[in-house]
Amino acid sequence: MVTARWLQASRLGKPIPSDQIEDSLLLRVLVQGLVTLGIVSVSVAAIGVTATSLWNLLAIPLSALGAAFSWHRRRQPNHVVKGFIAIGMLLAMAAFFARLLAQPGDTRIVLAELLVQLQVLHSFDLPRRKDLGYSMMIGLILLGVAATISQTLAFAPLLLLFLALAMPVLGLDYQSRLGLKAVSWADLKASAELKRLLGLLGLTLGLGLLIFVLLPRLPGYQIRNFPVSSTIDTQEEFDGQAIDNPGYLSDAADGEDFDEDGAGSIRGSGKLSGPGLVDTTSYYGFNQQMNQNLRGTMTPQVVMRIRSQAPGFWRVLAFDTYTGQGWDIARNDETRTLRRSNFSQQTLLPIEPKLGRQREVVQTYTLVNNFPNLIPALYEARELYFPTREVAIDAEGSLRSPVGLEKGLTYSVVSRVPYRDRTQLQAATTTYRLGIENTYLQVPDTIQARVKAHTEALLDTSPNPLTDPYETALFLAQALKQGYSLQPDMPFLAADQDLVETFLFETEGGYPDHFSTVLTVMLRSIGIPARLVAGFGEGEFNPFTGFYVIRNTDAYAITEVYFPQYGWFAFDPIPGHEVIPPSIRDSQTFGVVRQFWNWLAGWLPSPVMGWINGVMALLAQALGQLVRALLGLLRLGWVGIMLGLAGAIALGFLAWLAYRGLRRGWGQWQRRKLPPTERLYQQMLTWFTDQGLPKQASETPLEYAQRLYHQAKAPQAQAANEITHAYVRWRYGGEPQNLAYLTAQLRTIRHYRSRRRFARS
Repeated sequence: MVTARWLQASRLGKPIPSDQIEDSLLLRVLVQGLVTLGIVSVSVAAIGVTATSLWNLLAIPLSALGAAFSWHRRRQPNHVVKGFIAIGMLLAMAAFFARLLAQPGDTRIVLAELLVQLQVLHSFDLPRRKDLGYSMMIGLILLGVAATISQTLAFAPLLLLFLALAMPVLGLDYQSRLGLKAVSWADLKASAELKRLLGLLGLTLGLGLLIFVLLPRLPGYQIRNFPVSSTIDTQEEFDGQAIDNPGYLSDAADGEDFDEDGAGSIRGSGKLSGPGLVDTTSYYGFNQQMNQNLRGTMTPQVVMRIRSQAPGFWRVLAFDTYTGQGWDIARNDETRTLRRSNFSQQTLLPIEPKLGRQREVVQTYTLVNNFPNLIPALYEARELYFPTREVAIDAEGSLRSPVGLEKGLTYSVVSRVPYRDRTQLQAATTTYRLGIENTYLQVPDTIQARVKAHTEALLDTSPNPLTDPYETALFLAQALKQGYSLQPDMPFLAADQDLVETFLFETEGGYPDHFSTVLTVMLRSIGIPARLVAGFGEGEFNPFTGFYVIRNTDAYAITEVYFPQYGWFAFDPIPGHEVIPPSIRDSQTFGVVRQFWNWLAGWLPSPVMGWINGVMALLAQALGQLVRALLGLLRLGWVGIMLGLAGAIALGFLAWLAYRGLRRGWGQWQRRKLPPTERLYQQMLTWFTDQGLPKQASETPLEYAQRLYHQAKAPQAQAANEITHAYVRWRYGGEPQNLAYLTAQLRTIRHYRSRRRFARS
C-alpha cells in the first residue's frame, strides 16, 4: 500500500508509467560512460588553450554516485531530492552569470562548466528513459564544446570512444522503447551482434572521415563573437613604442655588460649590433632593430596554433631603414595607441582605402609558448579582438600589445586581404607620394651606385623587356633564388662590411633572411619602394584539427613592394620557398581536400608521388584535349553536336565493355584462389547469373538447386543439383569429391548455356 501511494505521488502528482522506468543496467552504465567522456573531453581539450579548473573532474565520481542512487531509487518519488536539485540548479545559474559578468570573453568553458554542474545534479534523479536521454544529450553537447576548443589530436581518442559507446546506447534505447527484454553485458558479449557493431563502427568512422574531407566549404554568414581570452588589466601607461623580445633582453644574473648602444650580449646571444649568436628560441627579427650579423640556428618549438579561413604569411613586424648590417624602425615614435570600449572586445584598426578586390579573412590565434608583445596578423588587419583594452599600431601597420603574449592567450583578427591581380598590379602607376619616396627608397650612399648598376645589369638578362615594378620585382626575386645559394656557414661581417655588397659580390649567398634584404635594397636602388617584413610562414596544416601549427623556425623575412592605390604585396626570394607567399584564392570550396592531399603527400615516398603526379598530368592533358575537341565540334553546329553525341555513346559503350571485362577477369582471378570444389560451385553460380537465374542471398545452396528444376533446362538443373550436393558435402562434412565428374557436370551446364545463347542469336 505504501509503495503504491509513493508511486501515485511521483512527478507532478502523477504516477510514472512502468513502461517508462528504465530497468536496463547496461544502458545506464553506457550512458554514464558517455557523460564521463563528455566531462573528460572538455578538460583535455582545454589544456594549453584556455583556463579551466581541474575540479571539473570531480564531477565524474559525483555523477557516478548520482547515477547509482537513481538506479536504486528509480521507482521512488524522491520529492526531497528533487527539491535540493532545484535549489542547486538555481545556485549554479547564479554562479554562472556572476562569472560571466566578471570574466567577459570566451564563454565556451564557462558554459561547459555550467552543463557539468547541471549534469551532476541531474544524475541524482534518472528514473525514466527520457531522463537518460537528457544525460546523453548533455554528454554530446560537452563533446561538441570540447571539439570547438580542441587544437590537437589528443581529442580524437575521446571522440572515437564516444562513438563506440553511442552506437550500442542507441540500439539499447531503441530496444527499450519497443518494450523488449533488457540486454545484459554477458548477452551482448556472447552475441554475434558485437562483431556487426564493430563493423558498423568502422564503416561510420570511414564515411565520416570521407565526408569531412570532401565536404565543400561554402561561404556563409560570419559571426562576430570571436574567441578571445579574458580581459587583461594593465596599470602602466602604454605608448606602444617598446618591444619586449626575450631574445634581446639582458639578464642581470648572467653578469653580461650592456652598453648604451645596446651592443652587449644577452645570455651570450642576441646582440643588437656586431657579430653574435641568435637566441635558441626567439626569432631575432621581432625587435625594433634587426641585427643580421648574427649566426646560428633556433631549436624548433611550437609557438602558436592558428585557425584561419585562408592561409597566408602571418605578418608580425615591418622595417623601413636599412643599416648596412640589418634593419631599424626609424619611425617608431609615430606609433599610435588605440583604446577599445569597455563593453566590447573589438578594436577597429585604421586602414587606407584601396582599389582592387578584397576578402575578409577571420583568424584566431592561440599561443602555445610565450611570445613578444607583437600581435601576428594577416595583411591587412581591420578588426582586432584582443584581451587588453589598449593596443598600438605603428607606421608600418604592425600591431603591439601592452603585455607579452603568454602561453594560452587567444585572440582573433579580421583582415581585409587583397586579391593579387597580376594584371592590375602591372598597370599600377609609378608616381609615388613624397612620404613613400622619402621612407622606402633609402639606400646607403656607399653602396647605392654599385648595387644599382648590378641590378640593372641583372635586369638586362631578361628575355623580355621589364617595364613595370611588378614584373621587375618578380624577375629579381627569381634571379636571386636561382643565382645565389644558401650558406649556413657564412662568416661574420666586419665592422666596415655591408651585408648587401658582401652578398652580391663576395659570398654570392647567405642566410635565408639575407636574400630578402638584398631584394629590398636592389628594388630601392632602381626607384621601387620596398620594405622588409618579418613574420611566420604558413606553417604545418593539420587537416584533422583545422589549425596551422606555427613553430619558431617558421619565422623569416620577406620583401613587400608598394603599388600606389593597391597597397603592399609580398615577394619571397628565399631558395626553396614559393616566390609568391601563400595568399587567398578565388574559390576554396574544396580547400580542405587540397590541404589534406598536401598533408598526405608529405608522408608518401618520392617515387610514389612522382608516379601519382605523372598520372594526374596525363589525365589533365587528356581532359584538356577532350574539351578542345568538344569545343571544335560545337563550332560545326548541329552536325558537330550529333557527332559529339555519337562519340560519347561509343566511348560509353567501350567503357562498359572494359568494365565487364575487368569484372570478369577479377572474378576469375579470385576463383583461382579457391579450393577446387568451391571454385566449380562459384563458376556454376556465375554462369546461371549470366542467364538471369541468380542465387538469392536468403536461399541455401540446396534451396537454390531445387528452384533451378522449375526455371532451368532439365539437364542443367540435374547437373546443378549434383554440383550443389557435392559442394554441401565438402563444405559442411569435409568429404572428398570426384572433381573429374563434377567438371563434366559443369561442362553440361556450359554446353546448354552456349546452345541457349546461339538460339537467342
